[in-house]
Amino acid sequence: MTSRVRSWHALVAVVAAAALLLQLVLVVQGGRVLDEQSVPPLEVRLGRLVSYFTVQSNLLVALAAAHLARHRGRDGTAWTVLRLDAVVGITLTGLVHFVLLRPLLDLQGADALADAMLHLVVPVLAVVGFVVVGPRPRVTRRTAGLALVWPLAWLAWTLVVGLVSGWFPYPFLDHREDGWAAVAITCVAITALFVALLGALSLLDRRSSTGSHERQPA
Repeated sequence: MTSRVRSWHALVAVVAAAALLLQLVLVVQGGRVLDEQSVPPLEVRLGRLVSYFTVQSNLLVALAAAHLARHRGRDGTAWTVLRLDAVVGITLTGLVHFVLLRPLLDLQGADALADAMLHLVVPVLAVVGFVVVGPRPRVTRRTAGLALVWPLAWLAWTLVVGLVSGWFPYPFLDHREDGWAAVAITCVAITALFVALLGALSLLDRRSSTGSHERQPA
């Protein structure tokens, strides 16, 4: 891995970490998240912060990028699944935020900056890093299946916690808004998008492997 590649991943790691740190500071200070009108106690705010898919996907990106910035590469199922979840998760974060959540927001100042970093800047940097800079782990049916464990577990846990506490991190998961049918349709659509993104990465991997093989001398 060249120094330029490591530098890119270092940049991604720093930006993702800075975005998470900024959001943490804002939450500690009582910053508003999405459409919350009141400020809950600090321990509740911190618990809710780590419950957001956005925060978890940015954290995965920061961890994966920091490792790639320090080491030549990594192999193995666990690492591949982490890398896939980071890239697909952050891509999904950007897409869902742009389509479903941005119309609900009216953020200013540091809140708007944190929002842009978490939902726009980090997704763009991470995707460019995966597609253009590399390295890209080989996607198999097994690793793709294992990569689905995290988002499905997050979804199940979020719905259960929401039913118990009455708090949902995103309005489209709240059955009190438009009913369970709308929640179910949204969950199926987002899960299908996650699977489609995994399929796109798998296709990219196969085409890249084929192209590299074709360029090799006979």
